[in-house]
Amino acid sequence: MILLQLFFQEREMFPDLAPLMWCSFGTIAVLLQEIVSIYPALSPPTLSASVSNRACSVLALLQSLASHPETRSLLLEAAITEYLYPLLNTTSNTKSFEYLRLTTLGVFGALVKADDSEVVNSLLNSDIIPLCLRIMETGTELSKTVATFIVQKIITDEAGLQYVCATPERFFGIASVLAIMVAEQPPPSTRLLKHIVRCYLRLTDDPRARTALQTNLPDALRDGTFNNLLGDDAVAKRYLQQLLDNLAMPAHGAPPPSPGPAAVAEVTQPGSAPTAAGTPHPGPGPVAGGSRGGSSQAGPSRRRR
Repeated sequence: MILLQLFFQEREMFPDLAPLMWCSFGTIAVLLQEIVSIYPALSPPTLSASVSNRACSVLALLQSLASHPETRSLLLEAAITEYLYPLLNTTSNTKSFEYLRLTTLGVFGALVKADDSEVVNSLLNSDIIPLCLRIMETGTELSKTVATFIVQKIITDEAGLQYVCATPERFFGIASVLAIMVAEQPPPSTRLLKHIVRCYLRLTDDPRARTALQTNLPDALRDGTFNNLLGDDAVAKRYLQQLLDNLAMPAHGAPPPSPGPAAVAEVTQPGSAPTAAGTPHPGPGPVAGGSRGGSSQAGPSRRRR
């Protein structure tokens, strides 16, 4: 482990570190063992700073695998990401948990940054969207920014946009969380706001979603509330203006019916999924840091809504 960390620290000098790790006998198994070993500390939340730092070092190595074009698809085919969802499925606000969530998000951020449809199709079969939506609603500023970036990159892909606009529950699940972030006080940072606007802008490419947003876009994005915040960021201003221009255009097709609160809440909560054999799968496990006690049932899961 120490040797791998040294390699990672010098990754600029070792551009083939990711393939080397992947092809080294037993290395990936050891990394997964390190991840699985912290599951019991997720619920109830007993994760210490030292254990969190150790896990984050492993996640940094996995991020290098997610970033490298030769190992990215191998990482997905081996379902390595399935072992990471329990790390996101936590709500404790301690620094050890926040650092763990942020570093885990970094692995998924590295995956979607490649703009690879194979990556998006794989993630659509998982709990990444509901987990990101919950972090977007309750996380720290930095975690919200990375989670929003991941959602933005997923819906930038045509398959991702079709997926989130396929049902009213999925669309309003994302739109409601975006609206919550826009209305927050203090207001979001310029960087986070840019990702929020880009999510809205991409949603307007779907006619039904555009019709719905014509009456559901937060007023703060229309009335100049964020003019001072955007300042001299010409790119962000252009995105916002394009969003408003798109919503000024007539949209064809009826808007999706508004779902009830329970339906929207279901979209933002990860759940169980069938396994390949068709038997019930325990899912990512209970939310760590909640009021329930007991040992963690976290484990790899795969789900598609």
